[in-house]
Amino acid sequence: MQLSVREVANLLNVNEKTIYRWINGGNLPAYRVNGHYRFNRAELLEWATAQRINVSVDLFKEPEIEIVTIPKLSDALAAGGIFYRVEGKDKESALRAVVQVMRLPEEVDREFLLQVLLAREEMASTGVGEGIAIPHVRNPIVLHVNKPMVTLCFLEQPIDFGSLDGRPVNCLFTLVSPTVRSHLYLLSRLAFALKNQEFKDVIRHQGSREEIMSQLVKVENGLAAENAEDK
Repeated sequence: MQLSVREVANLLNVNEKTIYRWINGGNLPAYRVNGHYRFNRAELLEWATAQRINVSVDLFKEPEIEIVTIPKLSDALAAGGIFYRVEGKDKESALRAVVQVMRLPEEVDREFLLQVLLAREEMASTGVGEGIAIPHVRNPIVLHVNKPMVTLCFLEQPIDFGSLDGRPVNCLFTLVSPTVRSHLYLLSRLAFALKNQEFKDVIRHQGSREEIMSQLVKVENGLAAENAEDK
């Protein structure tokens, strides 16, 4: 979905003048379409997460028809797996180790995936602060995976990831999806979950797989209850 300046201003809880200032400053990703600025929802969510901007809950909502076949974030994490003490002395070696443990189909070229992830990092770090990064490919379709998955890796030692807060990263959520729609859905749900203090705490303390999944399910149930009240 291509969003207008007014829609983005509402989603980011700022006025339209602020949006234009961000555009002119070269910070906010935008496109000129027939003389008007338009924004990609996925890129907007990535940017807002990286900038640690409090956004409207509407940015996380998806029309029901679009998410019927997409698994919940907890299901995607169960499919991708949680791994501890993953090696890596810098961003490239850490991502290489992450790619090696991911539960990918045999036909997926892991070296290609690594290069795509590194190319995404060259554009802008996926470090979102507080020791967490969310590496993902720019175009999910290039992988041709058959289902969305999220892999959580805890690094053996924190590394410099170029995060905005300057803190080293030791926790990586890596997303791979067969479609842009499922990619956006999982990214939005992960961004929402990371705003929950209890979930962040269990991640920061590298809780057990059972503890992490339990907290994530609680976050999802809370979001489902909020959406039900809004209807």
